Amino acid sequence: MKDGYSVVAEGLVKKFGDFTAVDGISFETKTGEIFGFLGPNGSGKTTTIRMLLGLLRPTEGSGTVLGYDIVGKSEEIRKRIGYMSQQFSLYNDLTVSENLNFYGGTYGVTGKRLRERKEYILEMANLKGREREMTKNLSGGWKQRLALGTAIIHEPRMLFLDEPTAGVDPISRRAFWDLLYELSDQGTTIFVTTHYMDEAEHCHSLAFIHLGRIVARGTPQEIKETIMRGQVLEIDCSDPDVALSTLREASIFDEVALYGALIHVVGEDLESHKPMMQRLLREQGVDVRSMDIIAPSLEDVFISSIKEEDKRIAFANGS
Repeated sequence: MKDGYSVVAEGLVKKFGDFTAVDGISFETKTGEIFGFLGPNGSGKTTTIRMLLGLLRPTEGSGTVLGYDIVGKSEEIRKRIGYMSQQFSLYNDLTVSENLNFYGGTYGVTGKRLRERKEYILEMANLKGREREMTKNLSGGWKQRLALGTAIIHEPRMLFLDEPTAGVDPISRRAFWDLLYELSDQGTTIFVTTHYMDEAEHCHSLAFIHLGRIVARGTPQEIKETIMRGQVLEIDCSDPDVALSTLREASIFDEVALYGALIHVVGEDLESHKPMMQRLLREQGVDVRSMDIIAPSLEDVFISSIKEEDKRIAFANGS
């Protein structure tokens, strides 16, 4: 294993006929960190995980997980990792305890060790007292915690979590991330895909993937400081929908997007454009309460990175 890294991917490519799902990506995941793999649906996140787990053979490139080659040693990898998908692979007609028994058995965890692991998981996931409850009767948040418990019952050195919080309420999402921090603090490496930008802020390092290519890498802070092109102007105003369409129609900004009740405008030298923007909005009856240059959010950087990659592809194709 490359010293200090749980995952090393070098030039990974996966093609399905003429379609390239993953296009020559390279990255590393440090041991014990929470590594966030972000991208829109269809960007190549799940395909990458399936290659790392040995479920798909790369068309080109190479990689290791926990020091084992993803092509030749996939069985060894799967013994040492835990996996959890957004579908929560649980048996609804079994109780909480029966699900833990079943998954413990599939990993060879039996007897005293199984009892100890179940006790730990029930405490960790706050499921004490629910051991005999049918899994189908659990809420989404409780199912999520149980699914995490089944994924770690064999004490894996690394966890792969594929959109694990999709469709789960915000409070349950926060509680779930508290569990991930606990596991990371204990030395477990966590590789998580998500499209929630607030979750990305909680990762130790990130990679943004778009159309099968990595468009940004680094810690959340590094990405915000070094990847973002241009400035971000945040506008607090009345009638943000009218303001949004007005500023987009100006066609001089890289991006104009709604962030809750606020508007973010991305572009070059925005300070000099503020008088013009105020005039345009005033003409449409929009009252501007504030208009300030702010530090970019991860979502700002993510959108900017995707647009830059789309421009690069269009240029390469002669469009």
